Amino acid sequence: MATTKIILPEEGKNNILITSALPYVNNIPHLGNVIGSVLSADVYSRFSKLRNRPTLFICGTDEYGTATEARARETGQTPKELCDEFHVKHKAIYDWFEIGFDYFGRTTTEQQTVIAQDIFMKLYKNGYLEERTTLQPYCEHHHSFLADRFVEGTCPKCQYDDARGDQCDKCGSLLDALELINPRCKVDGTTPVPKNTTHIFMRLDKVQEDVAKFFAQSSVEGGWSPNGISITKSWLDKGLEGRSITRDLSWGTPVPLPGYEKKVLYVWFDACIGYPSITANYTKDWELWWRNPEQVKLYQFMGKDNVPFHTVIFPGSQLGTKDKWTKLHNISVTEYLNYEQGKFSKSRGIGVFGDGAKETGIPPSVWRYYLIANRPETGDTQFEWKAFIAGNNSELLANVGNFVNRLVKFVNAKLGGVIPEFSATYEDDSFDFPGFIGEVNALLAEYVADMEAVHLRSGLKKFMEISAKGNLILAGRLDNANLANSPERTHAIIGLALNLAYLLASLSSPFMPATATSITEQLNAPLLSIPDKWSPGALPGGHKLGKAAYLFTRIPEEKEAEWRGKYGGTQASRQAEEDAKAKKAADKARDKERKKAKKEAAKAAGSSTDAPQETAPKKETGEAKVAEPAKETAKETEVILPLRGVAAEEQAPPPSAAP
Repeated sequence: MATTKIILPEEGKNNILITSALPYVNNIPHLGNVIGSVLSADVYSRFSKLRNRPTLFICGTDEYGTATEARARETGQTPKELCDEFHVKHKAIYDWFEIGFDYFGRTTTEQQTVIAQDIFMKLYKNGYLEERTTLQPYCEHHHSFLADRFVEGTCPKCQYDDARGDQCDKCGSLLDALELINPRCKVDGTTPVPKNTTHIFMRLDKVQEDVAKFFAQSSVEGGWSPNGISITKSWLDKGLEGRSITRDLSWGTPVPLPGYEKKVLYVWFDACIGYPSITANYTKDWELWWRNPEQVKLYQFMGKDNVPFHTVIFPGSQLGTKDKWTKLHNISVTEYLNYEQGKFSKSRGIGVFGDGAKETGIPPSVWRYYLIANRPETGDTQFEWKAFIAGNNSELLANVGNFVNRLVKFVNAKLGGVIPEFSATYEDDSFDFPGFIGEVNALLAEYVADMEAVHLRSGLKKFMEISAKGNLILAGRLDNANLANSPERTHAIIGLALNLAYLLASLSSPFMPATATSITEQLNAPLLSIPDKWSPGALPGGHKLGKAAYLFTRIPEEKEAEWRGKYGGTQASRQAEEDAKAKKAADKARDKERKKAKKEAAKAAGSSTDAPQETAPKKETGEAKVAEPAKETAKETEVILPLRGVAAEEQAPPPSAAP
């Protein structure tokens, strides 16, 4: 749905500004990242546009910060080279998933510098920033202060042994690098030492009252998701504290103060400013979107680990400038999508990353449907291949695909592809036609209400229920006998059903845009807006249909085993297999050792009977022979035993989108 026409707010209309959390540029997104931000935002953007609202959907790669610098060190690239590479990769993946950004930008731009520095200086002049000298990890090996993500160690709160210096991915706690137990430099593995350094801190405590007022109003008026409310409330209840907003790095937005030439703005402060800066790269009139709270509503989509940045820190920065800003209206927060009862893990090849979905040969519509149907709105959900295949075969194919294909093929075969003349108000005793229309409209009203409230999973369910109504009206009524014996009734059924299929094209478009396009091509009609009420007359008698086509095709059941093998299966099954192999090997080794020991003991006993005077030497020789194989067996067992503590990445939450 991306367009070259610049989209701007319109006077007196319900103008909608949509952002999805900016994905980190230093890695490839997996399915959890896709549903957690960009896909969810895209569904709502498409719905909003089909409700005839001026709607702008903005996103881009988050490119500054320690994570990028660290990854560039690992790959031997400059940070810019890494960002250029991964920006293209991200865009290609989202294009395949049919994510319809109006603009997909990046944070490493001049506009980012201008806007971020402007916000920084206004906070500075308004008394919300202060300079503090603090202890920070310093690597004596390569003579550099270490930003949080360059320090790793054990989390002091949950004992997770691979926590980062800024946050623990297991328990979610925000950390100070000096809090880590047994810290180590990520660059060279040496132990850093604490050393004084000077940074700028934002006094979040001074904006707490204003942020609390904003939260109390916006969360109610905007209908925030419950998890967004609870996370924000917990931060405010605990009390906001001053936090450093500068770092000793070279890759980032320069700090606009003398004496800070070798420091940059910290990404947690800088990243959310990417939303207006990316908009500024899209249009010179960006302020019509971002400084227009009276006429623009801001909807933001993200995973739960990004909530405080969007509900506390960024609004606090906006409020602290004393400027007029479009602030958050609705926040839609997802929990984690896990993979087959475990976690996505790139290093272990577990889960579907990047082009993995494309490699299966299954079209984007099926992936989009399954991810939205399993969107983790109120709790963690699972991606499972068995359910994925069933979603295509038993839901999409059996319901939507069957209804549209059966109907269009029948009209093309029996009526020359032309809709017969029919009455939308037809009634007889064989079927409750007015009741059918009423039921569809009741479900349509629920669909619209769910989508307006950003209850996307429920909205998708209502769409499927409306499609099921179409199959119901055709059941036992669309065949040659009915067409010959009850032509008026059959014509009415065909007319109603085709108009219902036309409605389904619009209702499916937010979720499965390619499917909607196929339906409209088969109906030979343009996509219509989503109405409040359905009147089955948009496709009149005499309208010529297009060619029939399959919306979906059956996925063979045996694909489950193939894909589970290719993408890692379940961690539980993999661990069980390793444990079973280890136990079998250990048992075999013990049996072998016992047999050898028994054999040697028998041999020693026999020698003792024949030559008592050689008992001591024989015993020593026998022990030596038994001991050596035992060492070899232990070594063999150690190789195949599952390593302990290597599953840390799998046990951490999925990599989140920025900031």
